[in-house]
Amino acid sequence: MSAHEHSINLVKAAALAAADKQAENLIALDVSERLGVTDAFLIASASSERQVNSIVDEIEDKLDELFEIRPVRREGRGAGRWVLLDYVDVVIHVQHNEDRVFYALERLWGDCPLIELPTTGEPATDMSHIETLPDVL
Repeated sequence: MSAHEHSINLVKAAALAAADKQAENLIALDVSERLGVTDAFLIASASSERQVNSIVDEIEDKLDELFEIRPVRREGRGAGRWVLLDYVDVVIHVQHNEDRVFYALERLWGDCPLIELPTTGEPATDMSHIETLPDVL
């Protein structure tokens, strides 16, 4: 079993939002086979605590706008070194570059399949291909 389409759409929208704030080294992993509690991880990094928090704010705003969803849990916001956003089906890690190297999450979860992202870290504002909430009358 692989990650659900909704989870993949969340990851892609979050990646685009992170890229808009110059997040670096974006990678998405399908962890659904290894973890029963979530479908996917998105990992991004930044060179300063302020930028980590800016990326987190943009991700939260964009996912709320597109999917009307807020994280059920947020950890690490105060320090700005490693912020975890838990959206249940998707867990987003935004780390300071130094912490990213030290903890090496992508190495830890390296046997999980990659999820293709619409960006590799370049700013992108076109989210027209991301499936959002259905229109409700």
